[in-house]
Amino acid sequence: MPDCKELILELADLCGVIPDYWDILGTRHWASPETKTAILRAMRINVDSVECLQREIAERKGRPWNRLLEPVQVISVTAQPAAISLSIPLEEGLERSLTISWTILDEMGRFCSCILPGEKIVPVASEVIEGKRFVRILLSDTGRRRIGYYDVQVVCRHAQPVFSGGATEISGFARMIITPDECYLPPELVSGRVWGVSSNLYAVRSGRNQGIGDFADLESLVRLAGECGGGFVGINPLHAIPNTYPYGISPYSPVSRIYKNHLYLALEAVSDVQESDECRKIVSSDSYRKQEEEVRNADALDYEAIAALKEQVLRSAFAWFYEHHWQRSSQHAQKFLDFIKAEGDSLLAFATWCAMRDSFCAMQRSDAWQQWPEQYHSPQSDAVTAFRKAHEKSILYYQYLQWLVHEQHNNAAALTQELHMPVGLYHDLAVGSVAGGSDVWMAQEVFAQGISVGAPLDDFNPSGQDWGFPPMIPEQLRETGYRFFIESIRKNMRHGGAIRIDHALGLFRLFWIPDGKLPLEGAYVRCFAEELLRIIALESVRNKTVVVAEDLGTFGDGMREMLQSFRMLSFRLLYFERYYPDPNFKRPEQYPDMAIAAVTTHDLPTLAGFWLGRDIDVKEQLRLFPHPEHIGRYREDRRHDRTRLVRALKERGLLPHDFPEAPDDLPVMTPEIALAVHAYLARTPSRMLSVMLDDLMGLVSQQNLPGTVNQHPNWVQKTAWKLEEVRERSWLHAFAEASRQNGR
Repeated sequence: MPDCKELILELADLCGVIPDYWDILGTRHWASPETKTAILRAMRINVDSVECLQREIAERKGRPWNRLLEPVQVISVTAQPAAISLSIPLEEGLERSLTISWTILDEMGRFCSCILPGEKIVPVASEVIEGKRFVRILLSDTGRRRIGYYDVQVVCRHAQPVFSGGATEISGFARMIITPDECYLPPELVSGRVWGVSSNLYAVRSGRNQGIGDFADLESLVRLAGECGGGFVGINPLHAIPNTYPYGISPYSPVSRIYKNHLYLALEAVSDVQESDECRKIVSSDSYRKQEEEVRNADALDYEAIAALKEQVLRSAFAWFYEHHWQRSSQHAQKFLDFIKAEGDSLLAFATWCAMRDSFCAMQRSDAWQQWPEQYHSPQSDAVTAFRKAHEKSILYYQYLQWLVHEQHNNAAALTQELHMPVGLYHDLAVGSVAGGSDVWMAQEVFAQGISVGAPLDDFNPSGQDWGFPPMIPEQLRETGYRFFIESIRKNMRHGGAIRIDHALGLFRLFWIPDGKLPLEGAYVRCFAEELLRIIALESVRNKTVVVAEDLGTFGDGMREMLQSFRMLSFRLLYFERYYPDPNFKRPEQYPDMAIAAVTTHDLPTLAGFWLGRDIDVKEQLRLFPHPEHIGRYREDRRHDRTRLVRALKERGLLPHDFPEAPDDLPVMTPEIALAVHAYLARTPSRMLSVMLDDLMGLVSQQNLPGTVNQHPNWVQKTAWKLEEVRERSWLHAFAEASRQNGR
């Protein structure tokens, strides 16, 4: 009889746990039995005994046969008419007495039905499992269908009670998803190249906001970029976050990826704020103006103070709306009602979670739903239903906020079209949501427990990374027809012309780290990559959204090629584009054309910070290097990077031939070098080129230092200058001219 260890290894393999991986230093790591056991438990798989393990293994091995239909079938639009595979428990010789009927329902509610009589049933395969015979039958669809989502119902009837329990019929349901083979590209990117500016919206200063960049600032940035000939404006994820320090301020650790942070609302653009006497009284008061000035002029964001400032205005605006519009069923209220109906159960669940969080936080409980009374742990529980009835107005308030966000976000997107920007808003989709948030609460069946997502060590994160949120379980995503994944992608494409899929490696495999363990003790878990990519392509085409796959990190064979086959743009950063093991920078013409080129990201040093080695200094101060003896080598490599980069720029005629090259002659990043670096990237064939607003300003400190929470000023740093000053200083105009002169 096999022991538990052997069975764990077999079951882990069946569940997609990859036994080993190579890190960026060329070291091979093997997943321990303890790690594999923890991952299986996180998938809610019973591993408590030999019998349980054997049962789980048998169930997975028998899955291709022991259910009538697979829960989902993802099919290329070119692979039609589609074949629907059935597995029917049937004794030999009984096929001719069988009748199969099926119905295919499209998204408009239209359906077609077909019947296959016994004399036309031809099994293509058979298998005996535990003494029971199963036959494989392929149903051919009646024609070619458009891309989209379809519900399939199949009923198998027999004249005799031949099925389990003496039944004369069995039935099954499946989701059929017909997808394009490529993502969307606008005409301007099919045959041309564009540039754009990217910024963390929360960090944007202006003379009018309430201490945090908002949708009005986004419109100002869009106008500035559009006037200079820019094709897009990139921003950080706008996902809903707690807005509490220190753990609730990262846009990459949201409570929901489906809904957004209402702190981005521009208050003066809310009609109910303008109409309400109480709102006007609040914003004109001396105390409000003083607080507004304090948060606006502060060097760092105070999320809680900003939230309190905006909250009092928004609650008063909602009170006005509720009394003067909602209860009177005005046209204004009808628009809101239409939004609620269109959003459906997801918005209701999110708003309910927000209202319950308020209630339980007031009782000094955690905002994580796992710490609430147990009867509120399920969105479908009687206690939650009763809460909704008792707190209807509070829930409506949070639905109202998302409606305002939707309207203002939509206005910013419409402005990009008005200015004829080829791409428009370029959004960012975080990898996941925190365990205690609304996404996990409303879709618990697809999220793992007791585990978090992260990454092995790399050049900039020598200890690896633990991102602190749970992964979605690949098996469960398929079992639920990918509904939650689809909604997450669709909602984040809704207002933009492009989207960056953060950590696109996670579409192939995700690095799971058991709670309480170091990243070194994690392991990769395989995903159903092609199905996920096809769904992204479908939503891309439907929403006319360019997809950028952030393909940094340790990629396996064929992964980048597969992303490219779906016409997803690669993400290429100057820092990493080298002739490894030769550390010299790649020439512009050697960048791929199907890519977005940039210098850096929020998780990496700014151009000025890279030049100074500021990231190395900070990591040394915080003792983030697992091998301090290597710090000297990092510093020396960075000093030589200055020379390497200057030489590359001089070879292209972007700096004078007599420009100094010695590291000691180049102590700081100058505007001349910075502009030359971006001109260098402008010469690449890459379809998109992004310049960070922080780099235009010459800022030194990076927005986020992975591996830290409050040890570094993550997510709170503001831009050094206001948007009005950015316009006056003509930084973007200079970059635009350099891009134009270099063929973009």
